Amino acid sequence: MPKALVVADEVDERLWTEAVRALRVDLVVGAGDLPYDYLEFLANTLDVPCVFVPGNHDPDLTGYTRYGGLSMKDGFPTAWPGPAGGVNADGRVVDVAGIRFAGLGGSIRYNNGPNQWTQRQASRRARGLERRARWRQWRDGRTVDVLLTHAPPLHLGDREDPPHRGFACLHRTIETLRPRWLLHGHIHPHGEPVPDRVVGGTTVRNVVGHQIMEFPR
Repeated sequence: MPKALVVADEVDERLWTEAVRALRVDLVVGAGDLPYDYLEFLANTLDVPCVFVPGNHDPDLTGYTRYGGLSMKDGFPTAWPGPAGGVNADGRVVDVAGIRFAGLGGSIRYNNGPNQWTQRQASRRARGLERRARWRQWRDGRTVDVLLTHAPPLHLGDREDPPHRGFACLHRTIETLRPRWLLHGHIHPHGEPVPDRVVGGTTVRNVVGHQIMEFPR
């Protein structure tokens, strides 16, 4: 079964060294708000693929398209600000290391920063993701294994302050896609234990910091 180093929001300086080579994983999964060169270092040093969604403190990757090693924006070649070799799952359904991810990055809109969405905007983005996932399932019969988000669902591990409220639409997305996992960041535990939450057959997990996870096929 694939094993992943899952990271979000808080850099672990111990991992940003050659000591990370001691980990035996098949991929790096990023749930947002981490330096892109940190994700790039982890993936390159471990020699594994990286899949991620951007957080509300990350640079805006909207509008970039990539063709092999060439990055384009508005029809012109340009440097991609994301991690080299990383797969941006935001708004997409992607297969990485044998795992099918559906991704929704960003947080609720609370100022004019990047990667922030109103509840209505997030709902439109989620509906588009759901359509893509259903089409992929119709084509090859595979369902989504992991719903990778930055913000959690509303009232499932979020906070009451405006910047840390979750997205209401994710409840519908969970019900529609029925992934085994929803992995999110954004909510810093500050040392408090954070229990998993189960919705139907989906386990919702806060992955702020880092952890090693196995994903049974």
